[in-house]
Amino acid sequence: MATKNTNSGKEKTLDFYNNAYYINRELSWLQFNARCLSEAKDKATPLFEKLKFLSITASNLDEFFMVRIASLKDMIHAGYKKPDIAGMTPKEQLDKVTEAVHEFVKEQYNTYNRLLLPALNENGVELVRDYKKLSEEEADYVDRYFDEFVYPVLTPMAVDSSRPFPLIRNKTLNIGALVKGKDTEDEMEFAMVQVPSVIPRIMEIPESSGVRKIILLEQIIERNIQKLFLNYDIVCCYPFRVGRNADLSIDEEEAEDLLKEIEKQLKRRQWGQAIRLEIEKGFDKRLLKILVDELRVEEKEIYTIDGPLDLTFLMKLYGIDGFDYLKEHGYNPPAGVVQLPPDRDIFECIREGDILMHHPYESFDPVVRFVETAASDPEVLAIKQTLYRVSGNSPIIAALAKAADNGKQVSVLVELKARFDEENNIVWARMLEKAGCHVIYGLKGLKTHSKITLVVRKEEDGIRRYVHLATGNYNDSTAKLYTDVGMFTCAEAYGEDATAVFNMLSGYSEPVAWNKLTIAPLWLKDRVLYLIHREAEHARNGEPARIVAKMNSICHKDVIAALYEASAAGVKIELIVRGICSLRAGIPGISENITVKSIVGNFLEHSRIFYFENGGSPEYYASSADWMPRNLERRVEIMFPVENPELRAKLWHILDTELKDNVKAHIMDANGEYQKVNRRGKDAINSQKIFGIEATELVKPKDITESRVFEPEYRDYHGL
Repeated sequence: MATKNTNSGKEKTLDFYNNAYYINRELSWLQFNARCLSEAKDKATPLFEKLKFLSITASNLDEFFMVRIASLKDMIHAGYKKPDIAGMTPKEQLDKVTEAVHEFVKEQYNTYNRLLLPALNENGVELVRDYKKLSEEEADYVDRYFDEFVYPVLTPMAVDSSRPFPLIRNKTLNIGALVKGKDTEDEMEFAMVQVPSVIPRIMEIPESSGVRKIILLEQIIERNIQKLFLNYDIVCCYPFRVGRNADLSIDEEEAEDLLKEIEKQLKRRQWGQAIRLEIEKGFDKRLLKILVDELRVEEKEIYTIDGPLDLTFLMKLYGIDGFDYLKEHGYNPPAGVVQLPPDRDIFECIREGDILMHHPYESFDPVVRFVETAASDPEVLAIKQTLYRVSGNSPIIAALAKAADNGKQVSVLVELKARFDEENNIVWARMLEKAGCHVIYGLKGLKTHSKITLVVRKEEDGIRRYVHLATGNYNDSTAKLYTDVGMFTCAEAYGEDATAVFNMLSGYSEPVAWNKLTIAPLWLKDRVLYLIHREAEHARNGEPARIVAKMNSICHKDVIAALYEASAAGVKIELIVRGICSLRAGIPGISENITVKSIVGNFLEHSRIFYFENGGSPEYYASSADWMPRNLERRVEIMFPVENPELRAKLWHILDTELKDNVKAHIMDANGEYQKVNRRGKDAINSQKIFGIEATELVKPKDITESRVFEPEYRDYHGL
């Protein structure tokens, strides 16, 4: 609560926690997915990039069902009725979300059918819509392909008194059929075949008349399904797909061996409760009744699809040769970073001063090189690192194993509870243990989401600690797709804190005080609230007050209430939030000083960067944490200050350029909805393209757009 003077002179009580001022996180996430879909509909987006964005919306929706909708259903079944941040019970949320998802799916397929298919046809690509209309030559080719490559892999399954209804795995594409024995009066029976994921889902039929014709694997199987049930007549057959609850439920208090418990839960993920049934338009009602009865799905959980199920196949279509002219130009960052030339010793470079990297515009290679060099350097005594998500063939994992083999002390925290990477991380953890690394499996009840590496090195003047801190994972693959920042430093204050972090993770010992780092779940929330409240106090005192915060998501009620209070006090607050945003901008007297911008572009915006004006003495921070309850209260996260003037200028340039983006940016309006920026009469500013040009051509920002106004420290650094 807070009070505010009105024109009448009376004080008005402001309730910053009023549910009406907040947006439900699930509905907000759906708005984010709608922004991805808008890129697929945008006339300025190249055609094959539209395919990619539509594919991304389908992949996003799969995870949303498996985790978020599954969680709501679990809460309802458990009788949980506590309202969310917007005052909605789990039942009310599920009803609203289900209604919104049905509308969203319709919009997905409207985009596919009315926009993308005609555009593909215009560019010489035809997706077969009816396999019955293939020419004789095309049909012969498809049938031979089935006989040679598909038929040997398939396992047809019939259901009768001796064969129970089969277990249908999560997210698999299947073809269900009603069959009837030849020349018998027996009743129809259910049969099915799983569309194999080991065979490419798209197949190109040899070109004819200048058109590249694509047919889907399920269509090939449907066309030839009679060959799988020779003793039956096929009454009808249709594709269907089942989504299941895939949220792991692990009692860490009872789990003696966390690794084994997670392995056991992973097997259950494939067979969780069915929460979505996707069927093709025109699906036979008799066949549907069998699926509904066996899967126990409700009517609102059935999604009737006007087109092919599972649009993630469009990402495969994106990859076919010959259409580069319909894609964004590929971006290949320079192999090195200006401050870290490949021919110089990386530790010597870091000793010369802190180094900030902006990925993927600047290569992730120096981070890999940092660990690889440490693994081979005879002066390095120890390497400590946290790993949340790593790539399938991680060079960092290989370097850590090599370091242990070279006799160095290697401690690695592998987060086994990283959602959908659990299995991958178990494999890496076991490999590292076999190599002689000391592997920690995270803290009980918490996920370790921090990104930190510590290298301890013996030098002429004693022991020196080199630290890498980042907003993104140590994953060389996603580092090409996600925007993140990372900092190298050997400043003693950071080194001491890094040592304390790893001692806390391995031995549960909390330091008396921290020099630079702020750690969740114990201190970070309070620090964030303090920084926001400090800006409000500066505003009340008539001092410069401004917050610019870039993150993935914001839905922590205490943080949002603090931002509302700061806005009411006169603080200018500019948020750049890619995904979930439970804050409402533009509420008179509450958030009229707050703007919310979301950028959806070729790269996934992942960095967390925070700027606080602080009465004219600006402070900059980067962090692994979003402003969400899970990050601030249930995870091990790190926020670190950036104090070097050149690095601060670089962070400001990132924030300032994204605030000016009018190509890939969406702005939240007063109703909580998002609209593309109206740039009529203005030069186009695409922040991601600008960063790419700057990094590739090594030009200064003033060469990209001349009209910017930066902070004095930035202008001085770039000679403006």
